[in-house]
Amino acid sequence: MDRDDLPLFKNLNSRDELARGGDPQSLPKHLSVTELTSKIKGVLEPSFQDIWLQGEVSNFRPAASGHLYFSLKDSGASISAALFGSAAKKRLAFDLKDGLQVLCRGKVSVYGPRGTYQFIIEQMEPLGAGALQIAFEQLKAKLAEEGLFDPIHKKSLPPFPKKVAVITSPTGAAIRDMVNVLRRRAPHLEILVVPAIVQGDEAPRQLIRGLEAVNRFNLADVIILARGGGSIEDLWGFNDENLARAIFASKIPVISAVGHEIDFTISDFVSDLRAPTPSAAAEIVSGHWADVSRQVLMASDRMRSMIARDLLNRRNLLGHLSARVISPLDKLREKMQRIDEWAMRMERMLHQIVERRKLAFGQVIGKLEALSPLKVLDRGYSIARNDDGKVLRSVSDAKPGESFSVVFADGKSKARFI
Repeated sequence: MDRDDLPLFKNLNSRDELARGGDPQSLPKHLSVTELTSKIKGVLEPSFQDIWLQGEVSNFRPAASGHLYFSLKDSGASISAALFGSAAKKRLAFDLKDGLQVLCRGKVSVYGPRGTYQFIIEQMEPLGAGALQIAFEQLKAKLAEEGLFDPIHKKSLPPFPKKVAVITSPTGAAIRDMVNVLRRRAPHLEILVVPAIVQGDEAPRQLIRGLEAVNRFNLADVIILARGGGSIEDLWGFNDENLARAIFASKIPVISAVGHEIDFTISDFVSDLRAPTPSAAAEIVSGHWADVSRQVLMASDRMRSMIARDLLNRRNLLGHLSARVISPLDKLREKMQRIDEWAMRMERMLHQIVERRKLAFGQVIGKLEALSPLKVLDRGYSIARNDDGKVLRSVSDAKPGESFSVVFADGKSKARFI
């Protein structure tokens, strides 16, 4: 095409002609900016009505109206893009952010006020998300048919666990949130952090290894698989078939706490319980402990109130009784004097009893001494006894030749009958 065939150049040539004295009425009409933009719009928009465009999200900036504005770029170019509508963000099944590779369906539009063209999006999905979703649904159907999701296989959580094992990244925000919740609600609960990668191709193997270790050594009463939110690609490690079978085989109850409340993974379906977030899992594990702690605190508060009221009542009663006591010191002295009188009286009575007993005892001793055979021996008498100890009262009690003993006051001597 020759430059003279273009209206703009023809217009310039006409101006030259005008400068040389040409007729102004023969000049073609000039174009305004709006007219030029309208002509470009009329060329571009009909040619790119329904196309698929792949690129990386950049400069994402949601508007207060709900419209989403950003750029789509690749290594060689960039184009402005927009997703209109007050519910634009709700129409997406994922969080839009910079750096995300997406596949979009829409049309090219020219924005007249700025003289720019942009891509108006009608449909969007993360690059590869469609294939991942198909794989997810297929695995879900397979495991469901095998019965891995059947409620009959779900194990009950212990109401008062003493140890909890958390299999997650030790540096992520999820473990910090969970530890804060557990320390606040059940500070005595023992927490075992089993480190594992929670994103990427290596994640399933490490998660399985953590599950098997906790079960092999019986390290906890309940296991929590935890990870913060992310895209479907970020959470894909929890859609692994081998991981699902390891969760199903666990003898220790497993809680799946992966992503946000809207995120679902295969581990959520096969685990014994799904928690919407890692923090919610910590609240579930510590739920009964927290309830008991609240009940103890309430009972303690009630007891303190009852004791305080009782002490107040007793203090009032003591004050009332104290006011009725005229002279407690005088009464105390009176009691002490009475005790002294009773002590002296008892001392006199004991002395009299002892004296009477002494007198009676002396009389008995005198009688016994008067009747004692030893007294008779003192007067020169003696006693004869045979060898059997029998007292010989007559000569007829002994035979000639028999020996016998003669007892004197100061001893005894042997003798024999003739």
